[in-house]
Amino acid sequence: MDEKTDILSLSEAELTERILALGEKKFRAGQIFKWLHVRNVGSFEDMTDISAQLRNKLDEIFCIKSLFIEKRLESSIDNTVKYLYRLPDGEHVESVLMEYEHGNTICVSTQVGCKMGCRFCASTIAGYKRNLAPSEILQQIYTAQRDSGRKIGGVVLMGIGEPLDNYDNVVKFLRLLSDPHGFGMSLRHVSVSTCGIVPRIYDLAELGLGITLSVSLHAPDDRSRSAVMPVNDRWGVEELMTACRHYFAKTGRRISFEYALINGHNDSREDARKLAELLGGGVCHVNLIPVNKIKERDFTSDRRSAQRFAKYLGELGINATVRRTLGADIEAACGQLRREAEQS
Repeated sequence: MDEKTDILSLSEAELTERILALGEKKFRAGQIFKWLHVRNVGSFEDMTDISAQLRNKLDEIFCIKSLFIEKRLESSIDNTVKYLYRLPDGEHVESVLMEYEHGNTICVSTQVGCKMGCRFCASTIAGYKRNLAPSEILQQIYTAQRDSGRKIGGVVLMGIGEPLDNYDNVVKFLRLLSDPHGFGMSLRHVSVSTCGIVPRIYDLAELGLGITLSVSLHAPDDRSRSAVMPVNDRWGVEELMTACRHYFAKTGRRISFEYALINGHNDSREDARKLAELLGGGVCHVNLIPVNKIKERDFTSDRRSAQRFAKYLGELGINATVRRTLGADIEAACGQLRREAEQS
């Protein structure tokens, strides 16, 4: 028997083509798309304005990929919720739902594991398994919204995995997320993170999606960056910055540079001077992140050193803020729950 088609990963145009091929009228595709992406149903039986005959036919041909909440941790400090999801094939990913003054934002994963090998990151330790389908990225949002009862108004692709290493599926996810007949989120409320896959930054610039590009820089020069980020051996700092300048020129969208501070490695006044020189003249924002402590690594940092580094940058004319720590009591950094699940 042929494998069923992942219906949640189909665009409305693709779904319409499939529904017409079944001999159904075009408007049926619109109904089904709405059930999937607006009402977020988990089965065809829930599509109550569609005939039982068509529901049975859909069930024979398609599947609705669902995620199972294997673990849910809720912060008693700031209402952050961390989810460990089990995927249909038994693999695990995580997402984190965060509450801000302006609304709720979710940080989602784009791969099961990660190939990039950044030395300070927990996501890479358990190893890379596979890419997530568009439906599996979407379902992290739909499932968290349904479980929490909180409307999600922003998405950050900064969980487990490198989004631009799963480029085609991520772009399809973004188009589905923003479809006005579906969830309808403006992509101006979406941030896509990358460790610096340069060719894909150029590709993304051509699409003009309106997203915020968030670049994980973490060091101001090739020597210190390659020491913690192997991707820098393929695309160095200058090549990365050239791509970033092109992205801004093409889209007009300010780039956010993520900078995880590691005591004694990238947090000196001289590092700040080099970073300011690297970014000088560009329209950007630096997001300083005290590195998360993980048991397999001896990297450490704290908010005081991050605030000191922000002061250095401010004196040099660079706009920088220290990322607010959320979910501190539930270890909300991505990768830790998945690693525990893989080891059990």
